[in-house]
Amino acid sequence: MSMLMRVTGAWTQLLTDWLDTQRLPAPAIRARLAAYAPDDVVPLDVWRDILEVAAALRPDLPAPGLSIGAGVLPRHVGVLGYLVLASDNLAEAVSIYQRYERLFYGVDLAEVVMHQGEVEIRWARSDTTGVMADETAIAGLVTFLRKQIDNPPPPSRVGFVYQVSPQRAQACEAFFGCPVEFGASHTLVRFPVAYMSIPMPHREPGLRALLDRQAKALLDALPDPNAFDKAVQQLLVRLLPDGEVSVDKVAQAMNQSTRTLQRRLADSGMTWQHLLDRTREQLARQYLNDRALSLAEIALLLGYSEQSAFTRSFKRWTGLTPLAFRTQTVHI
Repeated sequence: MSMLMRVTGAWTQLLTDWLDTQRLPAPAIRARLAAYAPDDVVPLDVWRDILEVAAALRPDLPAPGLSIGAGVLPRHVGVLGYLVLASDNLAEAVSIYQRYERLFYGVDLAEVVMHQGEVEIRWARSDTTGVMADETAIAGLVTFLRKQIDNPPPPSRVGFVYQVSPQRAQACEAFFGCPVEFGASHTLVRFPVAYMSIPMPHREPGLRALLDRQAKALLDALPDPNAFDKAVQQLLVRLLPDGEVSVDKVAQAMNQSTRTLQRRLADSGMTWQHLLDRTREQLARQYLNDRALSLAEIALLLGYSEQSAFTRSFKRWTGLTPLAFRTQTVHI
């Protein structure tokens, strides 16, 4: 069964430190945060709720997640933070984050792609953690990189999947120092390629190797997050070409009731439509890398009766048409 998305307990210290800098007593919030040790896992809905309650203490801040994320330190991210710190350059730091993101969120979410000559780190619309949590996380990511480099250039673009007030949008653009898109197809941060070659000032190959072994051990100790997903995806690979895939048909094929399947999906933080869209998107990306398959054939393999329906769905998932993805998007 897919693990429910969560955050690492170390991340909660970020909010405790913010309360300190803001001189906010907030005993009830601090008690909730103190319940989690750095190695614990914090359910995503709990983290979102605590963030919202804390942000309400500063109603004068149009985008409180920026203020919270700006206080990020390596210890707030656990071994992943120290691994990034010991990296040779930002390209390696980004690669390490993607490799060990599951230590932070419990699942692998980030995708790193080349977009019109720039490096883009992005998370699918379906993987948003909410306005406050996304805002805090992206502010933390950009701040973390800024703190490692003298006079770092700003990102070239930041994107969030939700819409916000003009005041919040203005605060975000001022914080990131670049255009910020709201209602984007992905949560994203984009950098010029040259940014990736900037050396990390605290790079230590020996320490990095040691931390890498530790991170791998921690990763191996986590439950497999994809067992249930893989089982359903394998089933969908067989069923999708026939079209008319439904939750009832999938449940029947898995020898369980529809209610049981829906409960397992809910336990994984998903709905049936979320799972279907995510599986189709994952399969579409695989199929599009196979140049022997035409777009019409891929549409049929994904259970679409018309190629135009596939094109509309793929553009909703990724912001690109299938043809544009196949010809312009290259993984690094």
